Parts: sequence; C-alpha cells; structure tokens
Amino acid sequence: MGDESIMSKKAHGTSHVPVQDNLRWGCDRSTADRICNFNRHYAEYSGYWKTTKFLEEESEKAKSGEEITFYDSNTGKPLFVAPRGRSFEAFVKESMHHGWPSFRDDEVVWDNVRVLPDGETVSVDGTHLGHNLPDSKNRYCINLVSVAGRPMNITSNKSTENGKGDL
Repeated sequence: MGDESIMSKKAHGTSHVPVQDNLRWGCDRSTADRICNFNRHYAEYSGYWKTTKFLEEESEKAKSGEEITFYDSNTGKPLFVAPRGRSFEAFVKESMHHGWPSFRDDEVVWDNVRVLPDGETVSVDGTHLGHNLPDSKNRYCINLVSVAGRPMNITSNKSTENGKGDL
C-alpha cells in the first residue's frame, strides 16, 4: 500500500522525468506522457494494447515459456513480470476480456509498485499505471503505455538500445 505523497507534483507532472523517447511495442509517446505523468483517473482507450506490436513481438517468446518484464515508461524500472503462475494464453485472454493488460499479485514487482487506498496503481516514482479492480482476487488493469519502457542501464541511467538492461 502506498500513500498520496507518491503522486505529489514533481518536475514533470507526478514524475521527475518525462517518458522515454523510444517506448516498446510502438506505443505512442505523447499518449504515454499524458497518461503516466499528467493524469490520475483516466486510461488509454480499452483495447489500445491490441493495436500495438505487443502481441506480435511477445507471442513467440511466451510460447517458449519466457516471462515478459514490463518496465516503467519514465524510469525503466521493472514493474511487472508476466505470465507467472499461468500461461501466456491465459494472460492474453484475461487482458482481452478486460481491455487492458491485467496482472495478478504474483506478477507485481512490489519493490517498485504501490497501490493507493482508492485502488490507483502507481510506481514508487510517481508514474500512473492503472487501477486495481479486484474480482475474486486482486487484478491490476494497467495501461500498456505506462509499462512500455526500456530497462535503464543503472551505471549510466540511460535506456539501452536493445531493451536489455544491466538490471
């Protein structure tokens, strides 16, 4: 659980930095910046994630059993790792049903993610991610534009070109 101070005004909306220039899966940077940093209640439109290259680029990896790490679009910190405890097909089916990538507790990187009392799900650095909309258990409906970052190279604090960081 987190508190409202995480989302206090900073240098760039609720974050210290704008979104990265080269987001994964062809996500729109302008939409990402608006949703991540200047928004507390709204989302990318339902199904937006299906219009990106996410399914095309990640399906092959997932078929081999690889997990996908979703990084903060501002900071490059890991936020979610999926699928965990379910198949990629189950992850996609649930996400399609709800309209947004949907994560479960086991898929959250809790060192970098907080849920505010009203269910808003945010990064520890102030990036708006989405909301917890529980059904029989917690379900985090997350904007793909908020988790389309590239991992940051910790020593240089720059995102890496190929999306592989030194985490």
